[in-house]
Amino acid sequence: QVQLVESGGGLVQAGASLRLSCTASGDTFSRYCMGWFRQAPGKDRVFVAATTWSGGGTHYEDSVKGRFTISRDNAKNTVYLQMDSLKPEDTAVYYCAAQLSYSPRGPYENWGQGTQVTVSS
Repeated sequence: QVQLVESGGGLVQAGASLRLSCTASGDTFSRYCMGWFRQAPGKDRVFVAATTWSGGGTHYEDSVKGRFTISRDNAKNTVYLQMDSLKPEDTAVYYCAAQLSYSPRGPYENWGQGTQVTVSS
C-alpha cells in the first residue's frame, strides 16, 4: 500500500495562494489516481479535486474551479494542489488520497494525515 504525507498548509489572508504537496512512498506512485479532499470544522469531508495516473485528466468540485489546480510529478512521487484566490470558506483540513481505479469522488483506498489550511478575512 502507498503511504501519503501532506505538507504546505498554513495561515494566509483572503486572496492569497498556497500550494499543498502530498508525497507518496511504499508503492509505485504512477499506479494510483490521486485526489484532494477537505474537512471544515463540524462538517463532513468533501471532494476537492482529482487527477488520473498521468495527470492528463482532472476533476474539480464546483466551488474551486478556476481557483485550484491539481497536478502531479510522478518522478517525484508527489501530487500538488495549487490554491489561488483563497477565501475564508476554504478553511479546512486538506487530505490527499490514492486510488487504483479512477473515480474522482471515491472510494479511495489510502489517505494521508491531513494539513491545516486557514484563510483569514
